[in-house]
Amino acid sequence: MAPLFLTIACEEIPARMQKNAGRDLERALVAALEEAGLSPKSSAAYYGPRHIAVALDEVLAQQPDRDIEKRGPRVDAPEKAIEGFCQSVGMSRDELVEEETPKGTFLFARKSEKGQPAEALLPEMVTNILANFPWPKSQRWGTSRKTWVRPMHHIGLLFDGRVVEGSFALGGDMKIDFSAIASGHPFHAPEVITFTSAADWAAKLEAQFVIVDAAKKAEMIETQIAAKTASLGIEAIADAGLLAEVTGLVEWPNVIIGAIADDFMALPEEVLITSMRIHQKYFATRFTKGAHKGQIAPYFITIANRKSTPETDALIQKGNERVLRARLADAAFFYAQDKAQPLADYVPSLDNITFYEGLGSVGDKVKRMTALAGEIASYIDGADAAIAAEAAMLAKADLVTDMVGEFPELQGLMGGYYAAHHGASDAVTSAIADHYKPAGPSDNVPSSSEGLAVSLADKIDTLVGFFGIGAKPTGSKDPFALRRATLSILRMADEADISLPLASLFASAAKGYGFAAVDGDLADFVRDRLTVMLRDGGAAHDVVAATMSGADIDNPRLVMMKARKLDTALGDEAGGQLMAGFKRANNILAAEAKKAKGALPTKVDEAGFIEAEERALFEAVTALPNIALKTEEDLQNMIAALGNLASPINAFFEAIIVNHEDEDIRNNRLALLHLITSQMGQMADFSKIER
Repeated sequence: MAPLFLTIACEEIPARMQKNAGRDLERALVAALEEAGLSPKSSAAYYGPRHIAVALDEVLAQQPDRDIEKRGPRVDAPEKAIEGFCQSVGMSRDELVEEETPKGTFLFARKSEKGQPAEALLPEMVTNILANFPWPKSQRWGTSRKTWVRPMHHIGLLFDGRVVEGSFALGGDMKIDFSAIASGHPFHAPEVITFTSAADWAAKLEAQFVIVDAAKKAEMIETQIAAKTASLGIEAIADAGLLAEVTGLVEWPNVIIGAIADDFMALPEEVLITSMRIHQKYFATRFTKGAHKGQIAPYFITIANRKSTPETDALIQKGNERVLRARLADAAFFYAQDKAQPLADYVPSLDNITFYEGLGSVGDKVKRMTALAGEIASYIDGADAAIAAEAAMLAKADLVTDMVGEFPELQGLMGGYYAAHHGASDAVTSAIADHYKPAGPSDNVPSSSEGLAVSLADKIDTLVGFFGIGAKPTGSKDPFALRRATLSILRMADEADISLPLASLFASAAKGYGFAAVDGDLADFVRDRLTVMLRDGGAAHDVVAATMSGADIDNPRLVMMKARKLDTALGDEAGGQLMAGFKRANNILAAEAKKAKGALPTKVDEAGFIEAEERALFEAVTALPNIALKTEEDLQNMIAALGNLASPINAFFEAIIVNHEDEDIRNNRLALLHLITSQMGQMADFSKIER
């Protein structure tokens, strides 16, 4: 066994592609080695702006000998088919074995193959991986015919500390020989270095101002930020996505703090942060102490790809401050221009923006949202329908403003600022600002009742519209983020405790579009998302299946509560007794149904009980609420009653023989078992519980 190291050096790889590229190279190389019988003990991937690499430990130096068997055509197949099979396995017809199978007599090729040295297999293995590498985008350069994300410079391939002989043919008389060389930092140490192992490669490149480990580089950035901001009483505003991006942009990180001119600090916080993040890749900062604690601070943090020297740092700082001033001057101009007229004045322009072909304009969507938001508000505690409708009417107006045209990420938020500037109430501005929430699983739901109403109206309108014109998600594609919209609806119903009649709201949305009815697939789509949400939330899969069986979508919040409460109720000893009793009752009924010529008895005769355990069980079963579970109170009562059923059902089966010799007694007991299963069925399909 020996270590194997593969590294590819090229020109700058886009930051967003680096992590996946490292993982793809690792997966491909490990899979190829395993297929060849050379499975490594462990592997690690490295990625950065100008390299991806994989280090593997304890790779077998020699393939084990293998017995290979391959089934060919039937013995009576055409001769050409048999000849083709012989050629593919490198054997003659006489060397093949005839063997009977359930599907007929087939030819089999069986032979022993002696294992080859790993070094003999690696060149072809690596070139195949490189030739078929799954870059999202790639290019050719020079006279090459093969593609890569950016022009390649080196391919390092070491096995047991030695360079594996071979090369990668790029076509057009271009090739790159396998080697053990790499280049240092392009500005500080561009000379080529040689290495003898993965560890030597990493150490020598670090000495040449290249950090090859992305995690180490990110930690260096965070450490430098913490050290340099502490003396200013500020901290970087956490941004994991930006940290990952700047980590992929630099090889030798150097944190530099610059100042923001005071005249720009009057801009909304979101404008400052977004302008710095999107265009310049700067971290924004907040004060950590003093009267302004928690407020955005007039400093930005940039990550330079240079060694730190006083002269260089000062030059970089001044240059970035000058660039940021120009960016923020544009933002300040947009902000002033947008505020010059009331937000409502932008609404007519929405008629000129197509929402989607077949679904009208954004202006049409706003009209539908306005009606729907008012209706939804009636189901949300504390929501004012008039405020929700007003906010819905204004919610999309900022889409035609200059600021949102420059920074689409600020849609909704800017509408809230512009509405507030012209005197809109806090409730209206909050609802406008929040109506895109939750934008993802880590985002919060809207903070106000009216914001919930507008957000729900927006997402319900979108769902019904796209399903109505047949633009539905497929197994692999969801271009309009309808799954995310559905999960957002369910989260809002759950977290804000809203009993949301989705079926009737879908019908109202369909009417707004002029559809004859809601698309039939939409309810199943919502049900599937609800199932996923419950499972992801920790509910047991069998409880989810039992709860969702036959469940409608008219009150998803109640379905979620039911699954969670049932999961808890079945987790204790009483729950175990209840399920044991249910299964026994269900099995007896199933067995008797097979034997019976007609229907089993279902009417219980109280006077026919001859044992105390029968009567006790009957009383416990009839105590189950015989009502549709429409409210949380109904659900609580049912759970409590099910808990009270565990002991009598257990006592019944310990003391009672169902198949009594007296037919009337036997039928009465079967009817009692039927009553148990049917009454419990109001809660869930307990036959799907596996515990």
